[in-house]
Amino acid sequence: MEAARQYNVHEAKTHFSRILQQVETGEEVVISRAGEPIAKVNRTDYGALRGQIHIPEDFDELPDGIAEAFGMRG
Repeated sequence: MEAARQYNVHEAKTHFSRILQQVETGEEVVISRAGEPIAKVNRTDYGALRGQIHIPEDFDELPDGIAEAFGMRG
């Protein structure tokens, strides 16, 4: 696996468009301040878990006593 490209904050601001292109093609980019990494940027494929997550119909219903325990019902 190839190491992430690292840019300091000034380079990241100056070359923002190029960095976005790198991320779009799947590269990981690290932005650093004073040599310390402060942000890691990588592409996320939205919808990657589509069809794998099920939310039951009663999801919003709280079990007996829970709402009262948290002061939500009197």
